[in-house]
Amino acid sequence: MAEAVRSRSNHSSGVERNRSNKSAGRPQDLSASAQQDDSDVALRMVPELTQLLSPGSSKATVSQALTMAHQLSRTDASRPIMCDSAELVANLVKLASNAELDVDVISQAMAVVYNISKEDQGLVHIRQCHGITALIRHLSSNTETLMFHSISTLHNLLQNLEPSKADIRLAGGVQRFVSLLHHPNVKLVCMAVDCLYLISYSHPESKLLVLSANGAVEIVRILRNHTYEKLLWASSRLAKVLSVCPSNKPALVDAGAMQVFCMHLEHKSPRVVQNILWAMRNLSDQATNQPGLGDLLHSLIQLLSSEDPTIVTCAAGILSNLTCNNEQNKVTVCREGGIEALIRTCIQAGDHDDITEPAVCALRHLTNRHLEAEVAQNAVRYHNGIRTLVRLLDPPSKWPLIKAVLGLLRNLALCPANHTTVREAGGVHRLVELLIAARKDIDACIARGTSAFVDGVHMEEIVEGTTGALHILARDVQNRTILQNLQCVPLFVQLLYFDVENIQRVASGVLYELAQSKEAAQVMEKAGATAPLTELLHSRNEAVATYSAAVLFKLSEDKSSDYKKRLSVELSNSLFRSEAHWSAPSDVANFADLNDGLSSVGGSVISSRAGGSVASSGFGYGAQRKPARRMPGGGQAAIAESALEEISPDMLELLDDPALVEAAMAHASGQHHHQQQQHGGDDMDNMGSSAWQDTDL
Repeated sequence: MAEAVRSRSNHSSGVERNRSNKSAGRPQDLSASAQQDDSDVALRMVPELTQLLSPGSSKATVSQALTMAHQLSRTDASRPIMCDSAELVANLVKLASNAELDVDVISQAMAVVYNISKEDQGLVHIRQCHGITALIRHLSSNTETLMFHSISTLHNLLQNLEPSKADIRLAGGVQRFVSLLHHPNVKLVCMAVDCLYLISYSHPESKLLVLSANGAVEIVRILRNHTYEKLLWASSRLAKVLSVCPSNKPALVDAGAMQVFCMHLEHKSPRVVQNILWAMRNLSDQATNQPGLGDLLHSLIQLLSSEDPTIVTCAAGILSNLTCNNEQNKVTVCREGGIEALIRTCIQAGDHDDITEPAVCALRHLTNRHLEAEVAQNAVRYHNGIRTLVRLLDPPSKWPLIKAVLGLLRNLALCPANHTTVREAGGVHRLVELLIAARKDIDACIARGTSAFVDGVHMEEIVEGTTGALHILARDVQNRTILQNLQCVPLFVQLLYFDVENIQRVASGVLYELAQSKEAAQVMEKAGATAPLTELLHSRNEAVATYSAAVLFKLSEDKSSDYKKRLSVELSNSLFRSEAHWSAPSDVANFADLNDGLSSVGGSVISSRAGGSVASSGFGYGAQRKPARRMPGGGQAAIAESALEEISPDMLELLDDPALVEAAMAHASGQHHHQQQQHGGDDMDNMGSSAWQDTDL
């Protein structure tokens, strides 16, 4: 038998020499005849090799047969023929699994198995003969060559045979891969990292296995300590996949991932930088309160100038999340020129909503609730941002972007110096157009019995956003005149009938501003505002009750003293409720306090818009939506009078001074502000929801 092996071996050597001579004569021709020779040899040898490698053969015979099998498995022509023999593959796997054999023999057998794993049919046979268990066991070997062939074979299985992933998980492969991350050979570590990536991609359970084996911490350590480009690329790619796992995210952040990622933002390898940015974007909603991010914020602002749209998208999304509810980060970005950079990004992005939306969300955060918010509001105007934002309210902008712009315009309107610019840019007219369109969509959906969601945004959110921005803009007398001329007063009165507290709040707020004009006040009365305003005096939302009271007092200025007294008593009963018996609903927040999914989102961040969809935030707009109420026809003034008739005459003397209502408004406004701070702020963007974008990209 040994002689037969030597004879075949000599024949093979002759074939190799013949092929070398032909190749030397024709260096550009791989010689079809040489490949045919390899195939012929394989067809003759495979049956005999199968027999020679079967159990019971002597060690010498097995060793020589393995040498021949290794030579055959290295050629492209003969390898597929070997893979067609399930028995040969099974014998090779048995030899590789036999712990009683010499390490050299096992290593020889594993080398042949690795070559066979380059063919799809070979992978099938390796799995069918239960070779995965032996492969994983060899990952703990002290022989580096054996480890390399084992992990390379497992890598081929993970990459090309989907069913093998479950087998590798069940055999403890994930834990073994993580244990190799401390190996001194960086190429072996690189292979282990890539195996973890392949087995974890789009598989939440595998990500949890990586976490339980302390894999998240190990990946951060590798990125901190190594410089080998292929290892950095593989590790950053795995970090990107792990960063979308809700359990791995805090582990990565706590291990210092954001600070370590910042170290590689200027790496010369574009693929490393892109993976790092994706991972940072996915983690950024979890890292909002991480300290020491000043250098990172500076780098992100610089990256907004990149010509690569992917880099700009990620940088804008990360800035949006990191400036959410973090005053220090807001101040840092403002001082580093972030306002100008973000506005420039919006201008250059054109129709790319995936860039513009997070940039606008970041600007919304920067223009509210921090020490330099007013400076930021002015800076947007200085850098021609307002006109750009108003243009973004037009097609082809989608609803998630429009919603973000509405919140930003509301913040900008808090600065009186911006009112004129918004008006001159056509902002007031465009806001009214959007409000009317959204209102019509809601009515149409109610009539059809369908949902009023478009691109993940409920039209009630657009109603609230437009009305909220108009509420602040209406503090300017010229803007109020425009709203009156556009005959918006009846529309705002209709909004009082919505069973959504935030819409009631902004609607009563804008009516309060418009009621400064007697002409507008008269239009309100004719539109039937008295009835819903009287009912809203009893709202659990103190801002709604306060604005309603203020509007009613404006409407009562030309009424009889008896009517005013009755109204005063009603207001006293409504506004001076004990704080101990009142709690704000969990979904009460300003429109500007909400994220557009940076979720989702998004918010979420932002997000999170995973795979192109944007999720609505769970804050502010109310998790439970009720259909808009229909406004009854006529009798509103009578309803208001009847409500006041129920007041005891003995109480009429308790309140006869309109100044008391001003005190009540101050009291209620203070309470509303306090509740806002308790429940979040004007950046409740993606906290509690997914990152702005959160996906295995």
